[in-house]
Amino acid sequence: MELDPDFVKEFACLKISTRDISAEELAKFDANVPLKARAQVKHTSYKHVPQFFYVPPPPDDKLRHLLRREAQSLFLQQKSEELLNNEELQQLWRLLEQHVTETTAKQQLISYDDYCRLRSALDKKCRKYLTTCLFAQLLSESPYLGSVEIASVFNYTMRKVWLTQCRIGLSFYDDVGQGYLREFDLENYIVDLIPTLGQICDCMDPAFEKFYVCTVVKRFYFFLDPLRTGRIRIREMLVSGLIHQLMELRDEPKPTELEPVQLNPFSMPAVLAVYGSFLNLDLDHNGLLNKQELSRYGSGTLTSVFMDRVFEECHTYDGEMDYKTYLGFVLALENRQVHPPRCTTYSVCWTCSTPAT
Repeated sequence: MELDPDFVKEFACLKISTRDISAEELAKFDANVPLKARAQVKHTSYKHVPQFFYVPPPPDDKLRHLLRREAQSLFLQQKSEELLNNEELQQLWRLLEQHVTETTAKQQLISYDDYCRLRSALDKKCRKYLTTCLFAQLLSESPYLGSVEIASVFNYTMRKVWLTQCRIGLSFYDDVGQGYLREFDLENYIVDLIPTLGQICDCMDPAFEKFYVCTVVKRFYFFLDPLRTGRIRIREMLVSGLIHQLMELRDEPKPTELEPVQLNPFSMPAVLAVYGSFLNLDLDHNGLLNKQELSRYGSGTLTSVFMDRVFEECHTYDGEMDYKTYLGFVLALENRQVHPPRCTTYSVCWTCSTPAT
Protein backbone atom coordinates (compact mmCIF):
# COMPACT_ATOMS: atom_id res chain seq x y z
CA MET A 1 0.00 0.00 0.00
CA GLU A 2 1.36 3.40 -0.97
CA LEU A 3 1.31 6.02 1.77
CA ASP A 4 0.00 9.51 1.20
CA PRO A 5 3.01 11.81 0.62
CA ASP A 6 1.39 14.55 2.72
CA PHE A 7 0.90 12.08 5.56
CA VAL A 8 4.56 11.06 5.39
CA LYS A 9 5.56 14.72 5.34
CA GLU A 10 3.59 15.41 8.52
CA PHE A 11 5.28 12.55 10.33
CA ALA A 12 8.62 14.00 9.37
CA CYS A 13 7.81 16.94 11.66
CA LEU A 14 7.35 14.72 14.70
CA LYS A 15 9.92 15.20 17.44
CA ILE A 16 11.55 11.80 17.96
CA SER A 17 14.90 10.74 19.31
CA THR A 18 17.68 9.87 16.84
CA ARG A 19 19.91 8.22 19.45
CA ASP A 20 21.20 4.75 18.59
CA ILE A 21 19.73 1.98 20.74
CA SER A 22 22.24 -0.44 22.20
CA ALA A 23 21.94 -4.23 22.03
CA GLU A 24 21.54 -4.36 25.82
CA GLU A 25 18.54 -2.02 25.68
CA LEU A 26 16.98 -4.09 22.92
CA ALA A 27 17.39 -7.28 24.98
CA LYS A 28 15.65 -5.68 27.95
CA PHE A 29 12.80 -4.28 25.88
CA ASP A 30 9.39 -5.76 26.67
CA ALA A 31 6.51 -4.73 24.42
CA ASN A 32 3.94 -5.83 27.01
CA VAL A 33 5.07 -3.35 29.64
CA PRO A 34 2.63 -0.43 29.81
CA LEU A 35 3.95 3.01 28.98
CA LYS A 36 4.97 5.19 31.88
CA ALA A 37 3.14 8.42 32.48
CA ARG A 38 4.92 11.48 31.20
CA ALA A 39 6.95 13.08 33.94
CA GLN A 40 5.56 16.51 34.72
CA VAL A 41 6.66 19.06 37.25
CA LYS A 42 3.68 19.60 39.52
CA HIS A 43 3.55 22.62 41.74
CA THR A 44 2.00 22.29 45.17
CA SER A 45 -0.71 24.78 44.17
CA TYR A 46 -2.05 22.29 41.60
CA LYS A 47 -3.81 20.48 44.45
CA HIS A 48 -5.98 23.53 45.10
CA VAL A 49 -6.11 25.38 41.77
CA PRO A 50 -7.04 23.23 38.74
CA GLN A 51 -5.37 23.76 35.40
CA PHE A 52 -7.24 26.39 33.42
CA PHE A 53 -4.85 27.09 30.53
CA TYR A 54 -3.65 24.62 27.94
CA VAL A 55 -0.85 25.71 25.66
CA PRO A 56 -1.94 25.53 22.01
CA PRO A 57 0.23 23.49 19.64
CA PRO A 58 3.09 25.33 17.94
CA PRO A 59 2.47 26.53 14.37
CA ASP A 60 4.79 23.91 12.85
CA ASP A 61 2.97 21.00 14.54
CA LYS A 62 0.42 20.42 11.79
CA LEU A 63 -0.74 17.03 13.07
CA ARG A 64 -1.87 18.47 16.39
CA HIS A 65 -3.57 21.35 14.57
CA LEU A 66 -5.47 18.92 12.37
CA LEU A 67 -6.44 16.89 15.42
CA ARG A 68 -7.68 19.99 17.22
CA ARG A 69 -9.77 21.08 14.25
CA GLU A 70 -11.34 17.65 13.93
CA ALA A 71 -12.14 17.53 17.64
CA GLN A 72 -13.61 21.05 17.49
CA SER A 73 -15.74 20.11 14.49
CA LEU A 74 -17.13 17.04 16.25
CA PHE A 75 -17.82 19.09 19.38
CA LEU A 76 -19.72 21.75 17.44
CA GLN A 77 -21.72 19.11 15.58
CA GLN A 78 -22.68 17.59 18.91
CA LYS A 79 -23.83 20.99 20.19
CA SER A 80 -25.84 21.50 17.00
CA GLU A 81 -27.70 18.26 17.57
CA GLU A 82 -28.69 19.46 21.06
CA LEU A 83 -30.53 22.49 19.67
CA LEU A 84 -34.31 22.50 19.38
CA ASN A 85 -35.75 22.51 15.87
CA ASN A 86 -38.95 24.23 14.77
CA GLU A 87 -41.15 21.22 15.48
CA GLU A 88 -39.77 20.89 19.00
CA LEU A 89 -40.31 24.59 19.64
CA GLN A 90 -43.90 24.30 18.44
CA GLN A 91 -44.40 21.31 20.72
CA LEU A 92 -43.01 23.34 23.63
CA TRP A 93 -45.52 26.11 22.98
CA ARG A 94 -48.40 23.63 22.88
CA LEU A 95 -47.33 22.18 26.21
CA LEU A 96 -47.01 25.64 27.69
CA GLU A 97 -50.59 26.40 26.69
CA GLN A 98 -51.73 23.12 28.23
CA HIS A 99 -50.12 23.97 31.58
CA VAL A 100 -51.43 27.54 31.90
CA THR A 101 -52.37 28.33 35.50
CA GLU A 102 -54.30 31.54 34.94
CA THR A 103 -55.39 33.63 31.99
CA THR A 104 -55.69 37.38 32.34
CA ALA A 105 -57.06 39.88 29.88
CA LYS A 106 -53.72 40.09 28.08
CA GLN A 107 -51.41 37.25 29.19
CA GLN A 108 -51.35 33.55 29.97
CA LEU A 109 -49.57 32.85 33.26
CA ILE A 110 -47.95 29.77 34.73
CA SER A 111 -47.15 29.08 38.39
CA TYR A 112 -44.15 27.20 39.68
CA ASP A 113 -46.17 24.05 40.40
CA ASP A 114 -47.46 23.92 36.84
CA TYR A 115 -43.97 24.82 35.64
CA CYS A 116 -42.64 21.70 37.38
CA ARG A 117 -45.42 19.60 35.78
CA LEU A 118 -44.46 21.09 32.45
CA ARG A 119 -40.83 20.07 32.93
CA SER A 120 -41.94 16.51 33.70
CA ALA A 121 -43.86 16.39 30.41
CA LEU A 122 -40.86 17.56 28.38
CA ASP A 123 -38.17 15.33 26.98
CA LYS A 124 -34.58 15.54 28.20
CA LYS A 125 -33.48 17.65 25.25
CA CYS A 126 -36.00 20.41 25.95
CA ARG A 127 -35.99 20.13 29.74
CA LYS A 128 -32.46 21.51 30.07
CA TYR A 129 -33.66 24.88 28.77
CA LEU A 130 -36.44 25.26 31.33
CA THR A 131 -34.54 25.23 34.61
CA THR A 132 -35.55 26.31 38.10
CA CYS A 133 -33.13 29.21 37.93
CA LEU A 134 -34.84 30.42 34.77
CA PHE A 135 -38.24 30.50 36.47
CA ALA A 136 -36.77 32.31 39.49
CA GLN A 137 -35.23 35.04 37.37
CA LEU A 138 -38.31 35.50 35.22
CA LEU A 139 -40.39 35.63 38.39
CA SER A 140 -38.19 38.42 39.80
CA GLU A 141 -39.03 40.54 36.75
CA SER A 142 -42.67 39.50 36.47
CA PRO A 143 -45.40 41.97 37.50
CA TYR A 144 -47.62 39.04 38.50
CA LEU A 145 -47.33 37.58 41.99
CA GLY A 146 -46.13 33.97 41.94
CA SER A 147 -46.54 33.52 38.18
CA VAL A 148 -44.72 34.32 34.95
CA GLU A 149 -45.94 34.74 31.42
CA ILE A 150 -45.63 31.67 29.23
CA ALA A 151 -44.57 34.01 26.42
CA SER A 152 -41.50 35.01 28.46
CA VAL A 153 -40.55 31.35 28.92
CA PHE A 154 -40.98 30.63 25.24
CA ASN A 155 -39.16 33.77 24.08
CA TYR A 156 -36.21 32.96 26.32
CA THR A 157 -36.01 29.43 24.90
CA MET A 158 -36.14 30.69 21.32
CA ARG A 159 -33.47 33.30 21.98
CA LYS A 160 -31.29 30.77 23.78
CA VAL A 161 -31.50 28.44 20.79
CA TRP A 162 -30.76 31.32 18.41
CA LEU A 163 -27.72 32.56 20.34
CA THR A 164 -26.31 29.06 20.72
CA GLN A 165 -26.81 28.43 17.02
CA CYS A 166 -25.10 31.73 16.25
CA ARG A 167 -22.19 30.87 18.53
CA ILE A 168 -21.75 27.51 16.86
CA GLY A 169 -21.69 29.20 13.45
CA LEU A 170 -19.05 31.68 14.60
CA SER A 171 -16.98 28.96 16.26
CA PHE A 172 -16.63 27.13 12.96
CA TYR A 173 -14.53 30.08 11.78
CA ASP A 174 -12.35 30.07 14.89
CA ASP A 175 -9.29 28.67 13.18
CA VAL A 176 -7.11 29.03 16.28
CA GLY A 177 -9.61 27.36 18.61
CA GLN A 178 -9.19 29.88 21.43
CA GLY A 179 -12.65 31.44 21.36
CA TYR A 180 -11.92 34.52 19.24
CA LEU A 181 -12.00 35.55 15.60
CA ARG A 182 -9.24 37.34 13.79
CA GLU A 183 -10.02 39.88 11.10
CA PHE A 184 -9.45 37.31 8.37
CA ASP A 185 -11.76 34.82 10.11
CA LEU A 186 -14.52 37.40 10.49
CA GLU A 187 -14.23 38.38 6.84
CA ASN A 188 -14.73 34.76 5.79
CA TYR A 189 -17.77 34.53 8.07
CA ILE A 190 -19.37 37.66 6.58
CA VAL A 191 -18.70 36.49 3.01
CA ASP A 192 -20.41 33.15 3.69
CA LEU A 193 -23.25 34.90 5.55
CA ILE A 194 -24.18 37.35 2.78
CA PRO A 195 -26.18 34.80 0.69
CA THR A 196 -28.44 34.23 3.74
CA LEU A 197 -29.16 37.94 4.24
CA GLY A 198 -32.25 38.63 2.14
CA GLN A 199 -31.90 42.41 2.31
CA ILE A 200 -28.27 42.26 1.11
CA CYS A 201 -27.85 39.44 -1.38
CA ASP A 202 -30.65 40.65 -3.67
CA CYS A 203 -29.01 44.05 -4.22
CA MET A 204 -25.35 43.13 -3.83
CA ASP A 205 -23.08 43.99 -6.73
CA PRO A 206 -20.19 41.48 -6.84
CA ALA A 207 -17.73 44.35 -7.29
CA PHE A 208 -19.05 46.02 -4.12
CA GLU A 209 -18.91 42.91 -1.93
CA LYS A 210 -15.38 43.52 -0.63
CA PHE A 211 -16.31 47.06 0.39
CA TYR A 212 -19.42 45.83 2.19
CA VAL A 213 -17.43 43.16 4.05
CA CYS A 214 -14.78 45.73 4.96
CA THR A 215 -17.44 48.09 6.33
CA VAL A 216 -19.09 45.39 8.47
CA VAL A 217 -15.83 44.01 9.84
CA LYS A 218 -14.51 47.49 10.65
CA ARG A 219 -17.64 48.27 12.68
CA PHE A 220 -17.26 45.08 14.70
CA TYR A 221 -13.62 45.78 15.43
CA PHE A 222 -14.22 49.45 16.26
CA PHE A 223 -16.66 48.59 19.05
CA LEU A 224 -15.40 45.21 20.24
CA ASP A 225 -11.63 45.60 19.93
CA PRO A 226 -10.85 48.93 21.64
CA LEU A 227 -7.29 47.86 22.48
CA ARG A 228 -6.61 47.01 18.81
CA THR A 229 -5.48 43.45 19.56
CA GLY A 230 -6.60 42.23 16.14
CA ARG A 231 -9.10 39.72 17.51
CA ILE A 232 -12.62 39.66 18.95
CA ARG A 233 -13.96 37.22 21.50
CA ILE A 234 -16.96 35.30 20.18
CA ARG A 235 -18.73 35.81 23.49
CA GLU A 236 -18.33 39.57 23.13
CA MET A 237 -19.85 39.42 19.66
CA LEU A 238 -22.92 37.64 21.02
CA VAL A 239 -23.59 40.02 23.92
CA SER A 240 -22.78 43.21 22.00
CA GLY A 241 -26.00 43.30 20.01
CA LEU A 242 -24.10 43.91 16.75
CA ILE A 243 -24.54 40.34 15.58
CA HIS A 244 -28.28 40.69 16.23
CA GLN A 245 -28.41 43.76 14.01
CA LEU A 246 -26.62 41.85 11.28
CA MET A 247 -28.99 38.90 11.52
CA GLU A 248 -31.99 41.22 11.28
CA LEU A 249 -31.14 41.61 7.59
CA ARG A 250 -32.32 38.06 6.98
CA ASP A 251 -35.97 39.17 7.13
CA GLU A 252 -37.73 41.86 5.19
CA PRO A 253 -38.04 45.17 7.06
CA LYS A 254 -41.40 45.91 8.65
CA PRO A 255 -41.72 49.69 8.96
CA THR A 256 -44.41 51.06 11.21
CA GLU A 257 -46.30 54.29 10.77
CA LEU A 258 -46.35 55.12 14.47
CA GLU A 259 -42.62 54.98 15.17
CA PRO A 260 -39.74 56.07 12.92
CA VAL A 261 -37.60 53.21 11.68
CA GLN A 262 -33.94 53.44 12.67
CA LEU A 263 -31.63 52.54 9.82
CA ASN A 264 -29.71 49.34 10.40
CA PRO A 265 -25.97 50.19 10.28
CA PHE A 266 -25.31 47.00 8.30
CA SER A 267 -28.05 47.59 5.75
CA MET A 268 -27.17 48.37 2.18
CA PRO A 269 -28.40 52.01 2.31
CA ALA A 270 -26.26 52.69 5.41
CA VAL A 271 -23.14 51.12 3.90
CA LEU A 272 -23.68 52.86 0.56
CA ALA A 273 -24.01 56.19 2.35
CA VAL A 274 -20.59 55.78 3.95
CA TYR A 275 -19.00 54.53 0.74
CA GLY A 276 -20.65 57.32 -1.25
CA SER A 277 -19.25 59.95 1.09
CA PHE A 278 -15.78 58.49 0.56
CA LEU A 279 -16.17 58.69 -3.22
CA ASN A 280 -17.42 62.28 -3.02
CA LEU A 281 -14.36 63.31 -1.03
CA ASP A 282 -11.96 61.55 -3.41
CA LEU A 283 -11.58 64.36 -5.96
CA ASP A 284 -8.66 62.83 -7.89
CA HIS A 285 -10.33 59.37 -7.92
CA ASN A 286 -7.21 57.49 -6.85
CA GLY A 287 -8.97 55.56 -4.07
CA LEU A 288 -7.18 57.53 -1.34
CA LEU A 289 -7.87 60.73 0.59
CA ASN A 290 -5.29 63.39 1.37
CA LYS A 291 -5.63 66.11 4.01
CA GLN A 292 -7.24 68.60 1.67
CA GLU A 293 -9.84 66.09 0.50
CA LEU A 294 -10.65 64.83 4.00
CA SER A 295 -11.00 68.39 5.30
CA ARG A 296 -14.20 68.64 3.24
CA TYR A 297 -15.82 65.97 5.45
CA GLY A 298 -19.19 66.94 6.93
CA SER A 299 -19.65 70.69 6.96
CA GLY A 300 -15.98 71.34 6.19
CA THR A 301 -15.20 72.81 9.62
CA LEU A 302 -12.31 70.48 10.51
CA THR A 303 -9.22 72.55 11.31
CA SER A 304 -5.79 71.99 9.82
CA VAL A 305 -4.38 71.19 13.27
CA PHE A 306 -6.99 68.48 13.72
CA MET A 307 -6.25 67.05 10.27
CA ASP A 308 -2.50 66.96 10.98
CA ARG A 309 -3.15 65.04 14.18
CA VAL A 310 -5.45 62.59 12.40
CA PHE A 311 -2.87 61.76 9.76
CA GLU A 312 -0.20 61.37 12.44
CA GLU A 313 -2.23 58.69 14.23
CA CYS A 314 -3.87 56.88 11.30
CA HIS A 315 -2.27 54.36 8.98
CA THR A 316 -1.70 56.06 5.64
CA TYR A 317 -0.15 55.29 2.27
CA ASP A 318 2.32 58.03 1.32
CA GLY A 319 0.33 60.48 3.40
CA GLU A 320 -3.09 59.45 2.05
CA MET A 321 -5.92 57.54 3.74
CA ASP A 322 -7.60 54.47 2.26
CA TYR A 323 -11.25 53.43 2.67
CA LYS A 324 -10.59 51.16 5.64
CA THR A 325 -8.88 53.93 7.60
CA TYR A 326 -11.64 56.32 6.56
CA LEU A 327 -14.20 53.98 8.15
CA GLY A 328 -12.37 54.19 11.46
CA PHE A 329 -12.30 57.97 11.15
CA VAL A 330 -16.05 58.16 10.50
CA LEU A 331 -16.93 55.75 13.32
CA ALA A 332 -14.77 57.68 15.76
CA LEU A 333 -16.48 60.98 14.92
CA GLU A 334 -19.98 59.52 14.99
CA ASN A 335 -19.50 57.66 18.28
CA ARG A 336 -17.49 60.04 20.44
CA GLN A 337 -19.84 59.66 23.40
CA VAL A 338 -21.81 56.59 22.40
CA HIS A 339 -20.97 53.19 23.84
CA PRO A 340 -21.53 50.05 21.75
CA PRO A 341 -24.94 48.41 22.18
CA ARG A 342 -24.83 45.51 24.60
CA CYS A 343 -27.33 42.76 25.23
CA THR A 344 -26.68 41.43 28.74
CA THR A 345 -30.09 39.88 29.19
CA TYR A 346 -29.02 36.61 27.60
CA SER A 347 -25.51 35.24 27.52
CA VAL A 348 -24.53 31.81 26.28
CA CYS A 349 -22.15 29.22 27.60
CA TRP A 350 -22.02 25.52 26.86
CA THR A 351 -22.95 24.33 30.35
CA CYS A 352 -25.22 27.03 31.81
CA SER A 353 -28.79 27.27 30.56
CA THR A 354 -29.89 30.28 32.57
CA PRO A 355 -29.82 33.91 31.43
CA ALA A 356 -27.09 36.12 32.80
CA THR A 357 -27.92 38.92 35.19
